[in-house]
Amino acid sequence: MSGANPDTMRITLKVWRQKDTDAAGSFKTYYLHDVSPDMSFLEMLDVLNDRLIQTGDEPVAFDHDCREGICGMCSLVINGQAHGGDAGTTVCQLHMRRFADGQTIHVEPWRANAFPVVRDLVVDRSAFDRIMAAGGFISVHTGSAPDANAIPIPQETAEQAMDAAACIGCGACVAACPNSAAMLFVSAKVSHLGRLPQGKAEKDRRVVAMVQAMDAEGFGNCTNHFECEAACPKEISVENIATMNREFLVASFRSRDLG
Repeated sequence: MSGANPDTMRITLKVWRQKDTDAAGSFKTYYLHDVSPDMSFLEMLDVLNDRLIQTGDEPVAFDHDCREGICGMCSLVINGQAHGGDAGTTVCQLHMRRFADGQTIHVEPWRANAFPVVRDLVVDRSAFDRIMAAGGFISVHTGSAPDANAIPIPQETAEQAMDAAACIGCGACVAACPNSAAMLFVSAKVSHLGRLPQGKAEKDRRVVAMVQAMDAEGFGNCTNHFECEAACPKEISVENIATMNREFLVASFRSRDLG
């Protein structure tokens, strides 16, 4: 059924509402009758919240920040797909013209034990922060900034490091994985630091510490479904997982030999 205005859409929203981590949640139904196809998905949620506030209802809590596909905050599962299913796209880059007039849209948070729901569509992703704190950094003294091209790096290596560094830590890989594995996220961080000269000095310590931290957070194991790569808005390659596994094994053997 078309809306009264041919330039707008009618949609039905099934939105997950949950008061807090300990409360039971459920889907609530909302109807919007004048959605512009040019709105982003988050702008549509803003319109919904304006209506809820006007009627004295609680607005839907959802994460957002830059709205430019950079920060990774807009973590939503839309119709069963992390970030809505468009390749290389975050929720804030998803526009309502991707949906049909009259369509029913289900919106829910990431589903993973390591990402408990805080409220409605907001989840606690501090597990990623703790993994990064375990080793996702360079602590060796590198001195002042070197001149450009002072450290020769093969172009292929530099490109692989930059591709891995594109990870925005949104957690879509975890949400899409049937095992709730965080292997793509961790491997991207391990790869982009370990491939460059400045990060090689701590490569062994880093990969062991980050993998151990990942396991301690309760993420599942990778069983090569590759859903993570398909859902990743930055299209991080699963080849990084193979790289991380190889480096972890080598680092573990070295640590055992030294011990």
